Amino acid sequence: MGHFLAPRPRTLLAILASIAALTGAPAQAADFTACAAIADDQGRLACYDRAAASATPVAARAGTAKSQPMTAPPTTTGTPTPAESGSAPAVATSSPPATSLLGTAWALSPDSARYGINLYRPNYLLFARYSDNPNEHPFTPLFPPGYVEFDQVEARFQLSFKFRLWATEDRRFGVWAAYTQQNQWQVYNKAMSSPFRETNYEPEAMLTYNPDLALGAGFHWRLFNLGLNHQSNGRTDALSRSWNRVIASFGFETDNFVLLVRPWYRIGEEETEDDNPDIEDYLGYGDITGIYKWRGHSFTLMGRGNPGTGKGAAQIAWTTPPLLGPLRGYIQAFTGYGDSMIDYNWSQNAIGIGVSLNDLLDQPIERF
Repeated sequence: MGHFLAPRPRTLLAILASIAALTGAPAQAADFTACAAIADDQGRLACYDRAAASATPVAARAGTAKSQPMTAPPTTTGTPTPAESGSAPAVATSSPPATSLLGTAWALSPDSARYGINLYRPNYLLFARYSDNPNEHPFTPLFPPGYVEFDQVEARFQLSFKFRLWATEDRRFGVWAAYTQQNQWQVYNKAMSSPFRETNYEPEAMLTYNPDLALGAGFHWRLFNLGLNHQSNGRTDALSRSWNRVIASFGFETDNFVLLVRPWYRIGEEETEDDNPDIEDYLGYGDITGIYKWRGHSFTLMGRGNPGTGKGAAQIAWTTPPLLGPLRGYIQAFTGYGDSMIDYNWSQNAIGIGVSLNDLLDQPIERF
């Protein structure tokens, strides 16, 4: 009997020790080892019973802990989480503020740079511009008969920029200086050595104010300019053309449309010094320009005239989105009087195609 029972403690010890190892209870394995050292059979069995009873809750607790999924700690804000509410998680979004076309063009935002060089009027190069009626009349008294024969197709380019000289902290008031130069180039006229037919120079100084007034129907009055303007072709004698003006500019916008209204007053000159005393008969007392933006395209329509004489002009232009780097496609069509200073009293129809950097609603090119 004693020989039969002797191996039982050791066998039971091995089994319980394996269970203890699997359940992570090394303390219970130590208890079983101590029981094996008891010589008395009854005492030894009682020790095993006590050790086994104490190991069972530990194993049960370990198994329960392993079967429980991990959960996030409860929130203390009182706001139900997406899992608690059963709804999809909300994504924080913010829409960009509405962009003002005139505000960008004239740096009217309070966080804009106080000083900077900006593009002004369209900077373009027309590779080919066709006129149905080139004006040779002003040149005939100066050159031999038959020498002046202008091609109907010429090139034209314009350079234009402005610089803010001063501005208030909120950018509501500012002082600008601007310069525009336009060149008509008979580049394909080899018989006349490809001359520049006409060059116009136009420096300006302007005081700018941002009224920022809502006018109804979605329109805002964003811009008021008052400035001095000089325009001439820099020539002498019979080819000289020039005038000086005070120009006011009113800028209104809604969404992607801008309306510019520019009345002007000509500063008079002495009769003996006036190269073109009747220029207002043809160019009138102001112009109106509309600019419409659509998917990166820009469409511009300008009109001016003198109701008293029935003479005037219109110009339409289309600027495409960028095609090559910053270069955009550009098409310009003109009809009426005043295509340039030398043509102020000459009527013609013209159309040209080329590239442009900007339209009237420009972007800054450098800031300080």
